[in-house]
Amino acid sequence: RRLSALGPGGLTRERAQMEVNDVHYSHYGRMCPIEKAEGPNIGLINSLSSYARVNEFG
Repeated sequence: RRLSALGPGGLTRERAQMEVNDVHYSHYGRMCPIEKAEGPNIGLINSLSSYARVNEFG
């Protein structure tokens, strides 16, 4: 599954800062730190980690 920071209420490519590229410590085990988009979408589109689970709360 893909995670996106783009869209309604999210970031735009123009407003995204360099901090978006970094993996926050609270994302370990939830988001894959290696599989990321390249180019203008870097840090804005990510992937779930292999063993992450999604439930009705997110």
